[in-house]
Amino acid sequence: MNWEYSLSGLLVGLLVGITGVGGGSLMTPLLVFLFGFKPSVAVGTDLLFAAITKTVGVGVHHTKHSSVDWKVVTWLAVGSIPFAIATLLVLKHLMDIGKEVTGAITFTLGVALLLTAVSLLVRSLLIRRAGKVDVPKDQENDLEVIGRFHKLQIPATILTGAVLGVLVTLSSVGAGALGTVALLFLYPKMKTVKIVGTDLAHAIPLTAVAGFGHWTLGNVDFVLLGSLLIGSFPGIWVGSHISAKIPERYLRPTLATILLLIGVKFVLA
Repeated sequence: MNWEYSLSGLLVGLLVGITGVGGGSLMTPLLVFLFGFKPSVAVGTDLLFAAITKTVGVGVHHTKHSSVDWKVVTWLAVGSIPFAIATLLVLKHLMDIGKEVTGAITFTLGVALLLTAVSLLVRSLLIRRAGKVDVPKDQENDLEVIGRFHKLQIPATILTGAVLGVLVTLSSVGAGALGTVALLFLYPKMKTVKIVGTDLAHAIPLTAVAGFGHWTLGNVDFVLLGSLLIGSFPGIWVGSHISAKIPERYLRPTLATILLLIGVKFVLA
């Protein structure tokens, strides 16, 4: 185990607990810029890291809050899982024929970070708008009622899942922040706590499949993974307990600005 990696896991876990932003948008750039890992290894390791940490979170949401809409999770997965597998197969093919994939991963990582930064800025607005809508309790699970596109709600959800599948597999970014904003847009009448729980539940199979695929491609560093996990769990716990004491109106714009700058650096690399 490496204490520097564990300390990084602690700091990222702290920020995740405070802001609720997915660890991928914070962890992957840190691994690339601070520790010099190849983007492919940073992405692959972070995907398995996300799958493990998010499993703990969804247990809380499902058992204590009953805040997972499993129908939405299913339709998202119908789009995301096949496209994640297809993306992995494309990466494997490119590696087999000797093509360099680092550039594609780096560029996609930059785009995903830029989208995440924008999502941080619009998330509060979407939540405020959703908070004004009241849905009868017996209709809370009717996708056509709570969805923006009504009869086209299922195809729209599958398409959203497909886009997330490609982005997450290539960058490890998007399963958290982008997924939440996408659900807020798709389901403006769904309760916010259910949005978060549903996004978390969908992120587990997606990051697990993508992470396992990167493992088979040799893109996972297990010493790094173990060190990050040791640091991240106490960090998330502490961060979640102090989050209410830090003004969100200052924290989120600051974090969004940082992610914008990092995203631009990746895109222009």
